[in-house]
Amino acid sequence: MMRRALIPVLLVLLAAPVAAEQGLSVRAEGGWRLGFAPGESALDAATRDALAGLAPGLAANLAALARGRITVEAQASSPADDASLARRLSLTRAATVRDVLVAAGVPATRIDIRALGRRDPPVDIAEILPPGVPRADSGSASRNTR
Repeated sequence: MMRRALIPVLLVLLAAPVAAEQGLSVRAEGGWRLGFAPGESALDAATRDALAGLAPGLAANLAALARGRITVEAQASSPADDASLARRLSLTRAATVRDVLVAAGVPATRIDIRALGRRDPPVDIAEILPPGVPRADSGSASRNTR
């Protein structure tokens, strides 16, 4: 009897979005990843400071490259049946990251933002991809399914 009661709970947990802690981490593929709280687009002070700390190096790298650009890609784990909400939240997150980088010295004209909406698996992140680092839609990355 207890097993039957646990099955719905396990199914809900398995279907839940992948949690991403707020903070800055290095991506294995290159670049950095920022986690967001579900439904939020604000960064806490420590994450904002860490992101601002990257800006001088990124700006120097861009100055050395004639055509290099930074890409900020954001995703959201909003409800699966509301693609518009996921896209808007992703856009707000990407713009938040861009604004912090610009305020810390990265030229706004050298930053591209991409709102990816909800992807599989759903996550609440933004990724900063310096020149030469592949985007999420290149290679074998999953396509937007919602």
